[in-house]
Amino acid sequence: MNFLENTLAGFFRLLEHALDAEDIAKNRGLLQSLDPRIKLVGIAGLVVASAMVHKLWIIGMVFVVALALGAASRVSPLFLGKRVWVPVLLFTGVIALPAPFVIPGRVVGHLPGLGWPLTAQGLTSASYLVARVETAATLSVLLILSTTWIHVSKAMRVLHVPAIVVVIIGMAYRYIFLLLDNARAMLESRQSRMVGEMAASDYRRLAAASVGVLLSRTVQLGGDVYSAMLARGFEGEVYVLDDFQTRALDWIMLSVFAALAAAAIYYGK
Repeated sequence: MNFLENTLAGFFRLLEHALDAEDIAKNRGLLQSLDPRIKLVGIAGLVVASAMVHKLWIIGMVFVVALALGAASRVSPLFLGKRVWVPVLLFTGVIALPAPFVIPGRVVGHLPGLGWPLTAQGLTSASYLVARVETAATLSVLLILSTTWIHVSKAMRVLHVPAIVVVIIGMAYRYIFLLLDNARAMLESRQSRMVGEMAASDYRRLAAASVGVLLSRTVQLGGDVYSAMLARGFEGEVYVLDDFQTRALDWIMLSVFAALAAAAIYYGK
């Protein structure tokens, strides 16, 4: 496929991922049935615990808890593997790759072909980094998958996260989709007017021109949206009509989250 077709396919994949997340949030599962405030506090506690502990097996247990929460919320391990574990492993793996060679310590082996020494302390540090990031990313994605974004933002505001932070995050989330839709429309219209093949240099010039036009449209759209918000009485606070209700199950799960986080921090010292 050429540049335009590849780009359009990428945009459609991103939109498909967003629709999949919305569908999962509507399923009947454990996390979907909880008060968003309880989910936000409980999962944040587990993320903090996984970052604070100093024992690898404790981080592994928190990861197992995340897997159990995903299974109870009808989020398949295959979905998490494709969307979270593999990308996070590739990203953190690149960062952690030098650690076994540059961190001094007891040499446990040598890299075949190059002879670089591998230290036990370096391997341990790399393992901690990958395990913590994988666990934190899995828990965070479970929160997003089991909760609609508007409820996540309201829960943040109810928990006294500054309004400006919530508004910036919420507007950024919305603008991502507007940006994708504008880019898709631009490339689709360009593709519908093309006859035959273009040279590689022409594709590069087209990509550069499209980026400039898209940036200009985005800036104009941002100004128009802000003016429309001011005209409708926006004063820095975003209101959501849905009211949260805390039930007995929510308090039980909050206690479970708190106990798991406290146990992980205590035994992971």
